[in-house]
Amino acid sequence: MDISLDKKDSNVASIKIKLIEADYQLKVEDKIRDYGKKAQIKGFRAGKVPSGLIRKMYGKSILVDEINHIVGHAIQDYIKDNDLKILGDPLPNQTQVESVDWDGQKDFEFEYNIGLVEDFTVALDKNLSVTSYKIEADKAVIDDAIDNVRTQFGTMTNPEVSEEGDMLYGTLKSADGAIEHDTTLDPSTFAKDEAKKFVGKKSTDEIEVDLSKLFKNEAEIASHLGKTADEITDLDPSFVFVVKNINRKEKAELNQELFDRTFGPDVVKDEAEFTLKVKETIEENYARETASYLNKTVQDKLMEVTKINLPDAFLKDWLKVTGEGKVTDADIEREYHMYADQLRWNLISGQIAKDNEIRAEHEDIKEATRAMIAQQFAGSGMGQFAEQMESFVEHYLQGEKGQNYMKMAEQVQENKVMTFVKEKIDIKEEEVDVEKFKEIVQN
Repeated sequence: MDISLDKKDSNVASIKIKLIEADYQLKVEDKIRDYGKKAQIKGFRAGKVPSGLIRKMYGKSILVDEINHIVGHAIQDYIKDNDLKILGDPLPNQTQVESVDWDGQKDFEFEYNIGLVEDFTVALDKNLSVTSYKIEADKAVIDDAIDNVRTQFGTMTNPEVSEEGDMLYGTLKSADGAIEHDTTLDPSTFAKDEAKKFVGKKSTDEIEVDLSKLFKNEAEIASHLGKTADEITDLDPSFVFVVKNINRKEKAELNQELFDRTFGPDVVKDEAEFTLKVKETIEENYARETASYLNKTVQDKLMEVTKINLPDAFLKDWLKVTGEGKVTDADIEREYHMYADQLRWNLISGQIAKDNEIRAEHEDIKEATRAMIAQQFAGSGMGQFAEQMESFVEHYLQGEKGQNYMKMAEQVQENKVMTFVKEKIDIKEEEVDVEKFKEIVQN
């Protein structure tokens, strides 16, 4: 057997394998004899089937299987022995495979295309600068959050006349009378001019509406009419809404009952403590968002300064082959940039871990799993599960045939790499309000 590497570019190559009959014949004959011992063929006793008959019936399939086995192992050994850093899996030259004459050929030649990772270095120093944002909730944001809490825990009332913010229950009637269906409308979701039509209304009032102006799509219209989208094809959107009832959420009072329902019994005792607790909760939530955004910013910065040329054409072919007919060329073109970015980051993260001997130790993995399970049980009185925690951890890590363990290991190593990187680069902190942060993220 002869095997060689044909490097076509810095990141694309092919592995070529040549087999002569001597490379596979003995193994094929052994398989034929083994088949003869086990084959159950009518007219022959077990183990007494002539090898010629076995060769005639199964020879080609045995030959194909054995050569594929030899070639597959040879490629993997060659990659390992030559320390080739490949992306994806080797892809056979399909045209060449289809041209093989399994009945007549004695010698075979196969070619497998591979994508290679070029050597690259990751520079980590204070010349790399990113910005970390800190959000302090201002009065407007705090007031809005308190208002939402009061609405959430408020009580439903049914006033006689509607106001802005009320929901209305009633009947939608088509102009021709063919459709009549009871539904609840929330005018706060409508365009401003349309929402005005529902203010100052009382039971039995009729409001002329154009459904195409109230709702975003046919699915929403169909839902409010109790129909499917197919049933309202070519529907005249002119309807009348007959008011039956007005629903208004009266906001809860700022009292101890609201404080307890929001944060638990006796966590806060008065309005000042409640406001402070709301502020802390908002800032904790935004701290998670800003931390996540910082990690993405660090990734983007490292991908920007670390040049990695990917074998794009090869990877697109590989994605299509591994998609097994479920992925189209259009799908790949649309989503490839996201895949490529994730692949670049995985390569960078892996190189940082290798260069700096960063590993996910077993105890790190267990600790991360404990934290994850504790968070899941946070609302269930974690104390009662404390004695069973180690059992939960072991059970989870052994689940999915070890895949859970690998997933947690990858997550732990990723976190350790990110922590290491942030210690090495320059991170400037900037305090912004909520609106400014949203604007930064959107841009």
